[in-house]
Amino acid sequence: MSSLGGICGIDEAGRGPLAGPVVAAAVILPKKGRPKGLNDSKKLDAEAREALAVAIREVALVGVGIASVAEIDEINILRASHLAMRRAVEALPQAPVAALVDGNLDPGLPCPVEWIVEGDSLVPAISAASIIAKVARDQMMSDLCAQYPGYGFSKHKGYGTPEHQKALATLGPCAIHRLSFKPVRIASGLAA
Repeated sequence: MSSLGGICGIDEAGRGPLAGPVVAAAVILPKKGRPKGLNDSKKLDAEAREALAVAIREVALVGVGIASVAEIDEINILRASHLAMRRAVEALPQAPVAALVDGNLDPGLPCPVEWIVEGDSLVPAISAASIIAKVARDQMMSDLCAQYPGYGFSKHKGYGTPEHQKALATLGPCAIHRLSFKPVRIASGLAA
């Protein structure tokens, strides 16, 4: 544990999709022996992300936080993202001395925070958090695909792809669709 720095990187995955939770991760990397190839999860293919997620978990302290679809609809996606970030920090096995957060808004953490725009590409601990959050959320969406067939969640992970929009128009929203998002409201007949 003494080789860990105590500063966590934080990022989230799933702000833009029409369905599913938003997931955040907090990662405290070791000072030495960090996995090679850390980068913004969006710049890595699924195979590289999954391999890196395993490597990160082998050497780092990791916390994952989730905000549900109901919470997203109740408090909005930005506040839900910040809630997931706070939960990720609370899930760490040790409290961080400070946090480096991807973005430019204060998520209300119980430690000093520095915001870094595009931090997921610039700061290894934030890159690691980006990877952990994305892999965790993708797995959740693949699992939910079996529970809610016909939408293709394992392919598009809830994002508003043409395939997803078509399924939404045909089948209507399911329990994991975000009713506060306009395309879902339109498909459910709640908005024009």
